[in-house]
Amino acid sequence: MRRREFIVFAGGVAVAWPLVARAQQPDKVARVGFLRQAGPDAKHFDAFRDGLREAGYSEGHNLLIEQRYAAGAYERLFGLATELISANVDVIVVDGTAAAKACKDATATVPIVFTLSVDPVADGLAASFAHPGGNLTGLTMAAGYGLAGKRVELLKDMVAALSRVAVLSNPDNPPHVPYLRETERTATALGLEVRAFEVRSPPDLTGVFAAIADWRADGVVTLTDGMLFSQRARVVELALKGKLPAVYPEAEFATAGGLASYGPSLPELFRRAANYVDKILKGAKPADLPIEQPAKFELVVNLKTAKSLGLPISRDFQLRADQLIE
Repeated sequence: MRRREFIVFAGGVAVAWPLVARAQQPDKVARVGFLRQAGPDAKHFDAFRDGLREAGYSEGHNLLIEQRYAAGAYERLFGLATELISANVDVIVVDGTAAAKACKDATATVPIVFTLSVDPVADGLAASFAHPGGNLTGLTMAAGYGLAGKRVELLKDMVAALSRVAVLSNPDNPPHVPYLRETERTATALGLEVRAFEVRSPPDLTGVFAAIADWRADGVVTLTDGMLFSQRARVVELALKGKLPAVYPEAEFATAGGLASYGPSLPELFRRAANYVDKILKGAKPADLPIEQPAKFELVVNLKTAKSLGLPISRDFQLRADQLIE
């Protein structure tokens, strides 16, 4: 090889090599925190992961998800949030208001995407729906707290003789007060007597349902809560044991044997949260990402449970349902 040819060849290698090296470098790994005030739920997590997969992320390749669960122990949320921040996550996805507040208290810089907030402006999580401001944005599970009252209306529609309504509520959950206020307002308008029964931890459930029986309630509504959601199988079991018709916030209660549920699809909210994560990882600021509200609420009725309770569900009411479990 002549000297001139060698110089050209060597120069070509020198130019090409960095290009090859860059092409072979692995994609930057996105580190995502996933914090729930409820316990693990494969259906919800899979929906979130599927949303990320659709956006081009894959665990083990360019995505690492750090999961933390409080399982209804709200006092653990701040510590779990700080764990995720210490793990240098790029963004944290949370479920409800309590988890969002814990993360907000723990960091003013790490982006936070909430999925199951109700009124993030009133709750101090955002300046407005259109322009959230700080480091939090995401999706609500309702437009305000009115869904709590709607569930009382549905219970009344199913139980014609309804007179006394017991409300399962966790006072450790920040939205407890506005949820309960809406429940009581609707019950009063319908001429119903309502009483809140406080449940702070799973061991309280047995005693609370005994107290509900002593009060001679005709039905139960459950307020949205991570601990109660984590204990939904036990809640449903105790309601059925007491022959109590009940309306719940999430469809997962109805599929577990509860009489009925009314609310948005939680898996869909978690799937949509992945869009926020993708935008933030690509440089968008939470302050500039408008908060979304659900466009559809699903009524699920478990006809098998209704039959076991001796409760006839009218044809008209069945036609209102988005899903009937038979």
